[in-house]
Amino acid sequence: MVIVVALGALAIAAYLQHPLFGELPQGERLARIEGSPNHAGGSFRNQTETPMLTTDESQVAIMLSNTFGKTGNPRPPGAIPSVKTDLKALDVSQDLVVWLGHSSYYVQLGGRRILVDPVFSANASPVPGTNTAFDGTSLYSADDMPPIDVLLISHDHYDHLDYPSILALQPLVRQVVAGLGVGAHFEAWGYDMRLVREADWYETVRTPALQIIATPARHFSGRTFTRDQSLWVGFVLKTNERRIFFSGDSGYAPHFAQIGRDYGPFDWAALDAGQYDPRWANVHMTPEQAARAAEDLRTRVLMPGHAGRFSISPHDWDDPFKRIVAASQGRGYALWTPEIGRPVYLDGRAQQFSPWWETVHANDLQKLAGDHES
Repeated sequence: MVIVVALGALAIAAYLQHPLFGELPQGERLARIEGSPNHAGGSFRNQTETPMLTTDESQVAIMLSNTFGKTGNPRPPGAIPSVKTDLKALDVSQDLVVWLGHSSYYVQLGGRRILVDPVFSANASPVPGTNTAFDGTSLYSADDMPPIDVLLISHDHYDHLDYPSILALQPLVRQVVAGLGVGAHFEAWGYDMRLVREADWYETVRTPALQIIATPARHFSGRTFTRDQSLWVGFVLKTNERRIFFSGDSGYAPHFAQIGRDYGPFDWAALDAGQYDPRWANVHMTPEQAARAAEDLRTRVLMPGHAGRFSISPHDWDDPFKRIVAASQGRGYALWTPEIGRPVYLDGRAQQFSPWWETVHANDLQKLAGDHES
């Protein structure tokens, strides 16, 4: 037994050397981090006091409860409906967004092609088979991407910074913008650091025809057992014609109103609305909180994100969509709920969106009815 335990420990230690775990900041990068007003006591801090858990349960107990306890239906009963758009064939002069599932987006703005938190892998976890994509959602790979002018990374969690995707995209990426410290991963993975910009909260990165502002979020970071050594951010994207916003992973807090005052109103915003749970209520928003944040931001359009491809929380997989529809009634913005892969246009044209999540249940019921008749 001692030998088995020792061999197991050695295997784990060896696996932790895999490059997918990335690197912690060191040297000049660490010195810059330590000079940030958002860094204190050896780690980054949220603007609002943010205990990670809002329960007496330990993280191990939560993990076991999610795995073996009684939960809802965190995975859909059938394939998610989607549209495979040829991204390379899109007219780059058209301002548009294509949701790629979860928190991944392809964006065209001001003639620039932008990719946000791309996760093409079917498993968003360092442990195989523990966070697998829903059927029908793994439409895209790096081979489907056109040249990318700017790659945006909100933080270094596995469902936002995907090692195989980042490696595969390297020949296509002309610039990377991420929070302070995230560049350590890109450097370890062989990126030319002249192309990587690391930004603190409220810092602006200017590129041709496009301004990118890294904004606060209420969350945390870390790929191993060490947390909060790199910064988690949202992004404001500004051109002469439009302003759009990505929240990244974030709990609700006053920073949304501040961003709305400083940079709004927005033409479009994507907000974290899909991985909530009372046990970690500070670091992800419920759909109702996302609706409130959309009004704080003064956005004309809201698209819910962090849902529809991976399940991190034990609630029903379609609960975010049902609740955001209800929470958006009577609000001062339009709610857009496109299928994965469908372009949405930011030029004011009329666009209609159906409750596609309802068709997953309908298809499942039809299948059950067909099986019963046979």
